[in-house]
Amino acid sequence: MRNGSARAAFVGLLARDGMGLWRRRGELLSPLMFAVMVATLFPLALGPEAARLSSVAGGVCWVIVLLAGQLSLDALFRSDAEDGSLDAMLVSGQSLYLLALAKILLHWLTTGLPLLLVAPAIALALGMPKFGVTTLMLALLLGTPQLSVLGACAAALTASLRRSGILLALIVLPLAVPVLIFGAGAVEAVLVGGQASQALLLLAAGAVLSLAFGPLVCASAMRMSAS
Repeated sequence: MRNGSARAAFVGLLARDGMGLWRRRGELLSPLMFAVMVATLFPLALGPEAARLSSVAGGVCWVIVLLAGQLSLDALFRSDAEDGSLDAMLVSGQSLYLLALAKILLHWLTTGLPLLLVAPAIALALGMPKFGVTTLMLALLLGTPQLSVLGACAAALTASLRRSGILLALIVLPLAVPVLIFGAGAVEAVLVGGQASQALLLLAAGAVLSLAFGPLVCASAMRMSAS
């Protein structure tokens, strides 16, 4: 396969799916609206005490990002399975690794990145100190791609199933626990005066492994879903 052909397929899939999402741009706002709504409910449930809110702000932000990211997963491969595009990808002769990577990148750009950008506002609203927000942003930058990889793999595996939203959550949430633990742990370490380097290094290692091998798993899930 020529490099130009593979590059064109990668960019073409990104452009096609990006245009499709733009036509349904109301769906792009759903994760952000969910994140803001949940962040608003936490002070009502825990009380207005600033000390209590700031102590849980890091974990709350990570849980919000994790749950909000699930909202857009069901549509990631479903339209491809319904209109035959998934079968066309499999017989096109193009690299499924690159096509799966395009899907993962699209999910991160349209869901992970917006949540990453809104997370500081949520953290500050919950009373997190500014020096903790910097660590939160770095942890999310390393962790959200891993969540997109896990979500894309699960979405590809369940693309041919109807009403797979609950099944997606059952697959993704347990696998995302290590990312959640290290991400929230990095923020907590900084807030109590410790070092976040170990947790961040583990997140970085997970990000490298996920981006290297995640598209392979996603490509295999695409084949299984189409068979």
